[in-house]
Amino acid sequence: MSVSDHTAPDHTAPDHTVGPSPEHLAAAPKFENKSGRFVGQKVLRKEDARLVTGHGTYVDDVVLPGMLHAHFVRSDYPRARILSIDTSAALALDGVTAVFVGDDFAVPAGAMVPSVMQVIAAGAPTPPDLPIARGDVRYVGDPVAVIVARSRYIAEDAAELIVIDYEPLTPIVDYLTAAADGERGEFVHHELGTNIGATITIPVDDHLQGVIDGAAHRITATFEQHRHTNVPMETRGVVASWDRYAQQLTVHMSSQNPHEVRRRCAQILGLDETQVRAVQQDVGGGFGQKMFMMREEVAIVIVAHLLGRPVKWIEDRRENLVAANIARLERGTVTFALDADAHLLAAQMDHIEDYGAFGVGAAGAMACLLLTGPYKAQRSSWSTAALHTNTVGRAAYRGPWNFESVAREQMVDHVSRMIGIDPLEWRRRNVIKWPDLPYTNPMGMTYDIVTPSECLEQAAAMIDYDAFRVEQQRAHADQGRLLGIGIGLYVEPSATNMATFHTEGATVRVSTGGSVDVYLGTGSHGQSIETTMAQLVADELGVDIDIVTVHQGDTAQTPFGAGTGGSRTANIVGGAAVAAAQAVRAKVCQIAAHLLEANAADLDIDEGRIGVRGTPSRTISLADVARAAYDGPQALPVELDVALESTIRYRHPETTWSNACHICTVEIDKGTGAVKIVRYVVSEDCGKMINPNVVNGQVAGGVVQGIGAVLYEHLQYSPEGVPLTTTFMDYLLPTAAEVPDLEIGHIETPSNTAGGFKGMGEGGAIGAPPCVFNAVADALALVGATVFDQPLGPRQVLDALASVAG
Repeated sequence: MSVSDHTAPDHTAPDHTVGPSPEHLAAAPKFENKSGRFVGQKVLRKEDARLVTGHGTYVDDVVLPGMLHAHFVRSDYPRARILSIDTSAALALDGVTAVFVGDDFAVPAGAMVPSVMQVIAAGAPTPPDLPIARGDVRYVGDPVAVIVARSRYIAEDAAELIVIDYEPLTPIVDYLTAAADGERGEFVHHELGTNIGATITIPVDDHLQGVIDGAAHRITATFEQHRHTNVPMETRGVVASWDRYAQQLTVHMSSQNPHEVRRRCAQILGLDETQVRAVQQDVGGGFGQKMFMMREEVAIVIVAHLLGRPVKWIEDRRENLVAANIARLERGTVTFALDADAHLLAAQMDHIEDYGAFGVGAAGAMACLLLTGPYKAQRSSWSTAALHTNTVGRAAYRGPWNFESVAREQMVDHVSRMIGIDPLEWRRRNVIKWPDLPYTNPMGMTYDIVTPSECLEQAAAMIDYDAFRVEQQRAHADQGRLLGIGIGLYVEPSATNMATFHTEGATVRVSTGGSVDVYLGTGSHGQSIETTMAQLVADELGVDIDIVTVHQGDTAQTPFGAGTGGSRTANIVGGAAVAAAQAVRAKVCQIAAHLLEANAADLDIDEGRIGVRGTPSRTISLADVARAAYDGPQALPVELDVALESTIRYRHPETTWSNACHICTVEIDKGTGAVKIVRYVVSEDCGKMINPNVVNGQVAGGVVQGIGAVLYEHLQYSPEGVPLTTTFMDYLLPTAAEVPDLEIGHIETPSNTAGGFKGMGEGGAIGAPPCVFNAVADALALVGATVFDQPLGPRQVLDALASVAG
């Protein structure tokens, strides 16, 4: 796979708005780029020298004196009572230190991670806080015991010696029938007395019903997105150590959110947060799986606290596929009401999702709020429900609300076929355009400074949409080939005002030698934060990027932060870094002004030297200023602040919106059902780009995940609740051979936040699934075949073709 960069903000079709007018953006805060040497440039990643040479430090690289190793004994039953557990033989094995079962753990009520659904839907029933199963098991992979031994090998050998007597029960496996199972008295969590995790409904009122009844077209379809999972390259892992003499807990974890780890550990163990240090070093991917502490990580922390010894647990790949989390399994019945000219009047969706046993990441409400996406509509209504099943719990996965794009964009193409209009033309008639802004969608969410129309046109021009349609018809008529084209258009909220997600802190400090340290509350797991934030600070201070070092992932050093997720780093963390750097720059200039006998307002900083504007011979270095501040403060006026550091907590003013358009073309092999992606183009707008290479990398990573989601990946359970895809022989991932070269175009419309940045890390995974699905559906439509559900592997494609054969 390679990526070609089409930075062409004016590449739009005739008679369509090119972009925001200068007048519209006149009131937006401007990013005062002091040198412009790094921001917007394709700066090579600072992380790469360490990571690509194998010198990164991951959790499994952490070795502490006296460290023990943990292994979980897991249930082979999806639902069963635990009648007895005999651990005596395991405890007798040489090298085994301890064996813990559910009765050995006590967690304060509410100390474990609440689900997103429980936050949004107040009063939603909460499953019990059980790091280890107690009394019964609730999915295959449910941890029943944890063995702690001198080595992982000994712990795994000891697992074979534990005898557990189960009474199997009928599992609740199908989320679509889980509510009815509960009505019959069959519960995933008997403590709750229901299998419904939470429900939210925005009902159809009389006005909406009138719009629907009076519409020229009313079309309903149901779409299902299948179960898959995050599959980070590095699985979960933790090393926890309790110093009982210092009364200090240190936790090394493969995490996206070290400060959340610190807070959660303090709550679980009843400690003050000052007694907990969370350390997150290099992380090999997370994609939402590592945003919160999961049950096993909680158990290891408790075990380390009980033993007073360092304890390490590294998840193996089978555990990751079986017991980490599920994502995406959900269904939506969508209704569009349109007028005679195909304009969208109203949209409805009844949504249901599989929440698994211990879920932490329901996203149905957000998917429903964004149902109309980048299109104009008068009204909307929806309902969403999360259902517990005897499967592994649902958690966030990159773009966790992506079903809004899946359901909407697939519905757009279905509606277009039903009423006989090209799907590109439908989007052109309905898409939000620049003169419509600010635009408030039917759910009250206001979009501003977005360019879905411009991205749609740029992508259509890049792929030469009209020429493809001609080629498609010719290839089918002359050769019987099945070519298809699909579109995925969306707007993406970045930096929402939810909980702690709209604020971040940053500390910028100049050392005695003139180098610069930046401390952030982020938890990078592949987003190039060490590079992009250094670019921002280097430009603000007028120094070379090589002397700027970004520190993150250690709660003992960094300001509190909400971690890395939610497409929020560029605009919120970037805002904090810029503000802190500006404050330090002001201090530098005040001291330099005294040393140069000049006015601070007349000074410039360039390449680490401070000089009087227009007088190039009068300069001093940043190191000179640092020495004066740290080594000779007595020679400076007492009113000068000689602390060359600043900590700023940046509060994001409002949600910003990124947007993109994905278009791909495919060819279907009618004999095998295989789908080949021929071309894939993306036009995206994430505001001002800090580093185009990083933007392209983030887009490409999301696109690959979206391709895998539709064509390859499928986490399957048997009807009896047993996982069937437990290795990479069964759970297929796309490789470089399956992913085409990606062509990426950019449109830059600066947001009204510091720096003009928007988030974009999740966008590729939001836009790619419906884009690929629609392309396959478009090809199948040539022979009258229809598809509504993912995945679209060879078997599903052949079944669709067989349904119209003869």
